[in-house]
Amino acid sequence: MNLLVDANLSPAVAAELRDAGHDAIHVIDVGLATALDTEIVDYADANDLVIVTVDTDFPMLVALRRVTSPSVVLLRGVNELAPDQHAALLIANLPAVTDDLQRGAIVSLGPDHLRVRSLPLA
Repeated sequence: MNLLVDANLSPAVAAELRDAGHDAIHVIDVGLATALDTEIVDYADANDLVIVTVDTDFPMLVALRRVTSPSVVLLRGVNELAPDQHAALLIANLPAVTDDLQRGAIVSLGPDHLRVRSLPLA
């Protein structure tokens, strides 16, 4: 599973995910730092990437398209956390949701919760 970390998260999150053995890139790495959300969704879909973000627009865009990809991991309640804590939260929880994300899902993840909704949303 390949991860695309959105601009609203630090590039350090992608670096820490890579250090932990995950395939992760940041939108800066692929020239999408200032891209529209729709362009990022299209890029993730075309390149089989899971979007990692704190922006609630991404799950909405995917849901409105009624598609099974790209999957989205939406970090919630993490604004006060540092990038290394964002990465630690992801690293601790990605193994539990990998199969869901590979099938197509929106995962809402926070320090106190984990919710998975399969795509397309009904």
